[in-house]
Amino acid sequence: MVQGVGFRFYAQRAAERLGLSGYVTNRHDGRVEVYAIGEPESLRNLLIELRHGPRGASVSDVAEEEANILDEYSSSFTIEYDSW
Repeated sequence: MVQGVGFRFYAQRAAERLGLSGYVTNRHDGRVEVYAIGEPESLRNLLIELRHGPRGASVSDVAEEEANILDEYSSSFTIEYDSW
């Protein structure tokens, strides 16, 4: 659950800094979804960043699962809106 802590912007900056592509979006139930494409070490580092979160955030859980590579997200890391 994320409210008012800038988590999407935090995730985008972290992913870009790590050279990842993909997206971050808010889900209708208050969770945040991050889809990232990149090297295994960079993905592990992003996971560490997401577990920490931005200042003011309290991250209670981060679930990780493999996903197919979506070509439309392979060149940059974006913030997606209205995914629900």
